[in-house]
Amino acid sequence: CRACKMVLRLEHPDVHWYMPLPRPKGASTPEKMADALEEARFARLAEVRDQPLRPPVVQALEAKPGVEGIYLAAARSLRQHAQRRPSMASEQLFIIGDAEALVPQEASPEAANALLKLLEEPPEATRFVLTSSEPGSLLDTIRSRTVPLNLSALPIGQTADFLIEHAGAEAEAAHRAARLAEGSPGRALGFVPGSNGADGPLDQLRKRSVRLLAAALSSRRADPFIEALQAGTSGGRALVEVLESLQLWLRDLAAVRSGRADQVINADVTDWLTRQGEQAAVAPGAISTALARVDEAALQARGNVNPQLVIAHLVLDLRRILRRAS
Repeated sequence: CRACKMVLRLEHPDVHWYMPLPRPKGASTPEKMADALEEARFARLAEVRDQPLRPPVVQALEAKPGVEGIYLAAARSLRQHAQRRPSMASEQLFIIGDAEALVPQEASPEAANALLKLLEEPPEATRFVLTSSEPGSLLDTIRSRTVPLNLSALPIGQTADFLIEHAGAEAEAAHRAARLAEGSPGRALGFVPGSNGADGPLDQLRKRSVRLLAAALSSRRADPFIEALQAGTSGGRALVEVLESLQLWLRDLAAVRSGRADQVINADVTDWLTRQGEQAAVAPGAISTALARVDEAALQARGNVNPQLVIAHLVLDLRRILRRAS
């Protein structure tokens, strides 16, 4: 139908998309800040409209240094829009992507609190959808005003079929990408090789993250600092993606150390993981502590922290945690 096509093109006047954006520079007043954020929001939607199958990780890799968030000015703008009547449909829908960014690390919870009353008593014919891969990071007051809906991953075969049909991936590459992405179509796009055969962006991050694990398990003292120097001094958002990939490597390490090699996601390097775990005598229980430490590093990376410092401290701590049992 016409309305469906407009929604798919991100052009329906009653479907409003909000997402984390960089803080505009030079916005000296709340009004200028609101205007600058609206311009940035429309520009981001135009990018998505032009490249709907662009892997989400590319956005992080190309992001300029700094913190992205859903700021107070954007929350106020959203609240003003919500008071209006629908233009075409019987209801209007507001979709807030990555809603945990309502509380960016360096800010107060003002942006989230600005929406509390709206979520508690939404205007007639208005609905809100908040998406988050980290629902635990949302304010308790927001979580109490929403109904949780957990979306599980798609079957590997269905995700592979999507990549073959819509992304032009070869069958073997599609199934590999779907397995590495654990059934997430958006992440799977990041594992699809380029037209020239080059690694997809998530494969590049996968290689960077396994080097961090290797440095943590290595007995050579210089390895953590070598990895830190290669991280560069900016690009914290890309580092978050690397750390998320590192968590998957740690999960796989736990699987092989627990005798469940059949549960490894990075199945092509199961033998390497087994050897590394045996040489370092990693205890499965230590890996849960290591995962928590990676979570802390990811939180630092979302702020304005030097990635080299984050990596150096993280790898040294992981070495202490993982090799302590040997």
